[in-house]
Amino acid sequence: MLHIQRMKPFYMTQEQTRVRLVFEYQYFTIKKGEELFHFIPSEGKEIHINLRNLQVENLGEIFVFQKGSRFIRLPLYQLLLISDIHTHLKVILEGADIMESDPMFTEPGEAETLIAELERANLMNLIDRALAEGDRDGFHRLTEQLNAEDECIDPETV
Repeated sequence: MLHIQRMKPFYMTQEQTRVRLVFEYQYFTIKKGEELFHFIPSEGKEIHINLRNLQVENLGEIFVFQKGSRFIRLPLYQLLLISDIHTHLKVILEGADIMESDPMFTEPGEAETLIAELERANLMNLIDRALAEGDRDGFHRLTEQLNAEDECIDPETV
C-alpha cells in the first residue's frame, strides 16, 4: 500500500460541475515502504473531479514519481485503489470551499427559498407581459395567484 505523504495542488480551477487539480514538482509525494518518491509532471499532472457525484473522471492519467534514478508510473485509477488519496482529495475540496459555494450543495432550506424567489420573479414577469399585451383576464388571474401566495408586490419592483 502506498501512502500519500504530501498532496497540495499547484493550482485549482472550477469549471461548472468539475474541479481541475493541477500538480507540479514538490507538491505531491508518496511513500512506498520507507522510501519517499516525488511527483514529476512528465506525463499526467491533473486530476478532474465531477462535483455532482464526487468521482474522479480522468482515471487513465499516468502519474510518475521519482526517487533518484528509480521511477514509479501509476495510472490514476491504480493510485486510487492502492493509496489513501481519497482522504487527501476530500481535504483539498473542503479546504477550497468549492462544495459550499456550489448551488448543488446548498442546504434544502436555501434551495427552497431560491426557488420561491425565482417563481415570484417569473410571476412578476408574466404580469408585466399581460399588462404590455393588454390581457386583462391574464393580469387579474396572475395578480390573484400572487395574492393567494400571501406575497405583497414591492412598489420598487413594479
